[in-house]
Amino acid sequence: MTTEAPGWIDTSLTNGPPIDTIGTLGPAGTSSEQAALYLWADRGRDTPPDIRLYDTYEQAADALRERDVSHLVIANAYAGVHSFYMDPKLRFAGAFLFDTPHYGIAVAPGHPIPKRPRIATHPAPVALVGELLPEEYTVEEILYATSTSAAAGQARRRETDLALTTQPAAKANELEFISRTRPIRMLWSVFTLVGPTA
Repeated sequence: MTTEAPGWIDTSLTNGPPIDTIGTLGPAGTSSEQAALYLWADRGRDTPPDIRLYDTYEQAADALRERDVSHLVIANAYAGVHSFYMDPKLRFAGAFLFDTPHYGIAVAPGHPIPKRPRIATHPAPVALVGELLPEEYTVEEILYATSTSAAAGQARRRETDLALTTQPAAKANELEFISRTRPIRMLWSVFTLVGPTA
């Protein structure tokens, strides 16, 4: 058994092999996609980014195990992140801090907002609902989506009244913000496979 000496996390990921492909949580517009693009700009090859988006982090990890991607990016805010650290086939490669795109409460244009709206969100940023929801509204129900982009899609299709989502996802789904917006400073973990990846 080999162990690495304890030390600081390389928050800029300046050491290690270049990144060929990154798997992370989709659909387009997620904070995970933005974090993967940030990582690519720092560590990726000198080619257009090769970011592959999956419905869940677990599916992205399966793609890594099957060598469909060379690296996996996961938000440490994800409740199930511990399972990736404990997976004997995955190797923690580093971590970096990255401010997410701005989060806010958004609505489909023309959709009337009831005083007690139903709000879609990913579970990780749910605490922001209370902070960002304008005072004139009280939450009727929070519905969990697989990502903030998926939550935006639910609001666009009017399956919910509102969505807690990111600016890129709101734009992609043609939503309008009814709240102020703010980014979140988040830690992102990067994994590769144990042993050679080629």
